[in-house]
Amino acid sequence: QAHLVESGGGLVQAGGSLRLACTSSGRTFSTYAMGWFRQAPGKERDIVAASNWFGDKTYYVDSVKGRFTISRDNAKNTVYLQMDSLKAGDTAVYYCAASPYAGSGVYTRTDEYTYWGQGTQVTVSE
Repeated sequence: QAHLVESGGGLVQAGGSLRLACTSSGRTFSTYAMGWFRQAPGKERDIVAASNWFGDKTYYVDSVKGRFTISRDNAKNTVYLQMDSLKAGDTAVYYCAASPYAGSGVYTRTDEYTYWGQGTQVTVSE
C-alpha cells in the first residue's frame, strides 16, 4: 500500500514555473507506475503526465507537451512534475497517483490508478 503526499503547489504568474513533488511511503514505490492528474472546478479529473515504473517511458497530454516534465527518483520514493511557461488554463488541483499494475507501460485513465494523494492547488494568474 502507498500513502502519497504532494507538495509544491501555489500561486504563480503566467509564464512562471512550479515544481510539484509527490512522496510515497512504503517500500514498493519503484514498482509503481506514477501519474499526475489535475481537476479544475466543475470539470473531470484528467491526466497531465505519466511515467512507467523505471521512468524511461512517459506520457503528456497535448496541452502541456514542451512545458511540463515528469521525472522520478526511486531512491527517494518521489515523483516530480516540473511545470514551466504556466498558463491561466493550468489552474487546477493537481493530484499524483500510483498504479500497481504489472508491466512497463504508462497509464492514463483514473481507473488504472489505485493510490491517490490529497491534491495540491496550483493557481496561475494572468
